Amino acid sequence: MEKEFKFKTTINCGGCVAKVTPVLDEAEGIQEWKVDTDNPDKILTVKSNGITEDRVIEKIKSRGFKIEPIQ
Repeated sequence: MEKEFKFKTTINCGGCVAKVTPVLDEAEGIQEWKVDTDNPDKILTVKSNGITEDRVIEKIKSRGFKIEPIQ
């Protein structure tokens, strides 16, 4: 079942996106993801095909970024 999660992050530039790309691309259960670095809240959108919200948060934090879910 596909879900879409949105997060407020500190991923604010191309270099930051490059740091999270390997962990998000290799993560089991992510169909698609993108970061809107033009948005002041640096919104990460993840289309889940099995990954949980908590697992996405864990992966982003492992790269040194702050992340919080948007309800």
